[in-house]
Amino acid sequence: MMSDNAIKKFMAEQLNAGIGLAEIQKLIDEKFERKMTFLEVRLLASELENIQWETEEEEPEVTEDDIVPVEEEPPAGDGSCVVEISKLVKPGAVAHGSVQFPSGASADWMLDNMGRLGLENSKGDPTPEDFEAFKEELHKAFAGGGM
Repeated sequence: MMSDNAIKKFMAEQLNAGIGLAEIQKLIDEKFERKMTFLEVRLLASELENIQWETEEEEPEVTEDDIVPVEEEPPAGDGSCVVEISKLVKPGAVAHGSVQFPSGASADWMLDNMGRLGLENSKGDPTPEDFEAFKEELHKAFAGGGM
């Protein structure tokens, strides 16, 4: 039976050639007639030095054609207001969730124990009409047992 040093040298050669550990496990069995578990192969490989574990791939060159502009404005809404009430508990909140305004803007909302309604993480600028639609939909959600 060969020593661990001979197997380590063989493993280093195979790893540098791009062969994976599962395949090396089979090769050790064939070449050295030594059955090793995958964990044993991994542990032995972890002791190796000067091994290039990750293949170096050239980074593709980015051209102006590859750059996609980011939309500054949210897409226009479909005219409806969608209010979702989260079932998760949020500290300091009686209820919270998300809203998609008719204009396409969106935000997370929270109703605290003092009855104050607040918005955060807003994407886009909701209009005054958006707020009216939001209040109506939120009222319907609570009246309809949405909680």
